[in-house]
Amino acid sequence: MKLRSRTTVVSSLALVAMLSVSACNATASADSPAPAASGSSAPVAGGSGGSGGTPSSSPSPTTPPVAWKTSVEDDATGVAVDTRVTASATDGELTKASLSYVSKKGNKVAVDGSLKDGTWTAGDLLEPGVKYTLNLVGEDASGLEAEKTRTFRTANLSLDDQIYVAVSPRDGGEVGIGMPVIVRFDLPVTDKAAFEKHMKVTSTPAQAGSWYWLSSKEAHWRPQTYWKPGTKVHVDAELNGVKSGKLYGEMSRVSDFTIGRSVIANVDLKTHEMKVMIDGKLARTVPVTGGQPGFTTRSGTKVIMDKVTDITMRAETIGLKPGDTGYYADTPVKFAMRVTNSGEFLHTAPWSVKDQGRRNVSHGCIGMSDRNGKWLYDNVKIGDVVVTTGTDRGMTMGNGYSDWNLSWAAWQKGSAL
Repeated sequence: MKLRSRTTVVSSLALVAMLSVSACNATASADSPAPAASGSSAPVAGGSGGSGGTPSSSPSPTTPPVAWKTSVEDDATGVAVDTRVTASATDGELTKASLSYVSKKGNKVAVDGSLKDGTWTAGDLLEPGVKYTLNLVGEDASGLEAEKTRTFRTANLSLDDQIYVAVSPRDGGEVGIGMPVIVRFDLPVTDKAAFEKHMKVTSTPAQAGSWYWLSSKEAHWRPQTYWKPGTKVHVDAELNGVKSGKLYGEMSRVSDFTIGRSVIANVDLKTHEMKVMIDGKLARTVPVTGGQPGFTTRSGTKVIMDKVTDITMRAETIGLKPGDTGYYADTPVKFAMRVTNSGEFLHTAPWSVKDQGRRNVSHGCIGMSDRNGKWLYDNVKIGDVVVTTGTDRGMTMGNGYSDWNLSWAAWQKGSAL
């Protein structure tokens, strides 16, 4: 058998005695409360006085749900394309966001964005006439995840409401040390400052530079001095949706290109020679002929704009018609390099070899032999520099890539910012 300890026996006896006392005092009196009903407990000192014998507990706190904040209202229509979509959360934290739209061809297009300090910001403005979906994920203060989806539709725009954007040099190309970055527009930009704020040029190694607006439809960017050979250049014209007056940028453009070796052709029309410098060293001296009186070649710094083979030179392109002094028949040319919009080229001219190195007999172009012309064609690229001296006729801004004829101070004044 199992023996109980002394302590257990004493405790049992004490309990019996207590019960006996309680039974003797069960009768109520005028100064004492009535006995509790069977199965209930008397109120506990310090309790609420309500039913039950345990103290009341305070209400458990409620965690507020995540509240979403976006720059575009849910189900909004006619949203302006110059809107930058942002999203954040209050009473919680935004942890993830994604924005996409369905193109007019039915394709789903994701929009890049970044989440920083609790706010997600879209990396681009909006496309016209499409439906966007914004998906949000966040957490409340207790760590419980919440999700939200919002949709909206942008305003419709016609092509007449949008400014087409073109950038050169082309992406992936290699150009010469004098090549400017060129952004062209099919419609006039009335708010040049608004556009220029979204047109960025960076390079490795870095070089200081500035924009210059030749007109409301064309802007150039050039460094303070010629590009350093081997430089990597990045152009980001983030103009999609940017507003200019009543118009908007139609798209954004990006271009990455490289600067090649240094090539500078120095043409002296008094000595009738062209000295071609490659990486600072004289590579070739070429006898040339320039423009005759009445067709004087322009002096100044020019940049090779284009290279062509088997081109036909026509008098009409420089304003001459049959019967005019200096008019000439269509003339085939094997190798030609354009340096102005007005029609100046460096090109092969076998018909004037006897004059090359001696006198100027052309209609404004720089002529050379077939052999020298082919060598030059093979050794220069678009963006290489041609410096012409020896005449009293200067270059004018906008006639080709004439950017280097302005001082740095004058160039900077052409910026809209």
